[in-house]
Amino acid sequence: MKNILRLGLATVLLSGLLSGCQSTYYSAMEQVGVHKRDILVDRVDSAKEAQQEAQTQFKDALEQYRAVVSFDGGELETLYDKLKAEYDDSESAAKAVSSRIEKVEDVAEALFEEWQAELALYSSASLRRQSERQLKDTRSRYQSLIKAMKRAESRMAPVLAALNDNVLYLKHNLNAKAIGSLKGELNSIRQDVDLMIKEMQSAIQESDRFIANMKSNG
Repeated sequence: MKNILRLGLATVLLSGLLSGCQSTYYSAMEQVGVHKRDILVDRVDSAKEAQQEAQTQFKDALEQYRAVVSFDGGELETLYDKLKAEYDDSESAAKAVSSRIEKVEDVAEALFEEWQAELALYSSASLRRQSERQLKDTRSRYQSLIKAMKRAESRMAPVLAALNDNVLYLKHNLNAKAIGSLKGELNSIRQDVDLMIKEMQSAIQESDRFIANMKSNG
């Protein structure tokens, strides 16, 4: 709890450094008692939250697409506007996921580089070996985590591409015949969304395991 409070306070105080050099940011955070492993845990949690939000958003977009292809009268332009808004929100959600994954990668790289370099500073061989084992284990767990995150991230692109194509098509063809053309796309988009959600859920579970392990060994 203390780490969380320190991290929150330090983030507020030093938020201006985020746009600058990351190494400067990490050094400044350490000066207020927040170390790279704390930042890594926080960023993994933030990436997890972004994935959870993306899951919800892509489900909403799918539901709106289903509403469009089920059109049987009314104001078609209103349905188009709603679908376009859901696509825009989905694109923003995808960018948020990618951005947070990049931040996880950045601090993880800095942490492992620092950890590896500090092994040479031990005078105790037994403690050095223990730290080496911990580093190897943490790095292995991290690799499993980042692979899961990357797989989930890659699943967003096909959904966004399909939604974008259909939004563009509908924009210039606001009629019942166009709606009929889009119906054939529904099953494919649904399958892509389901696969994306499955991969994201796997990444979220990996995140929970990684965070729990980091905290238990902290």
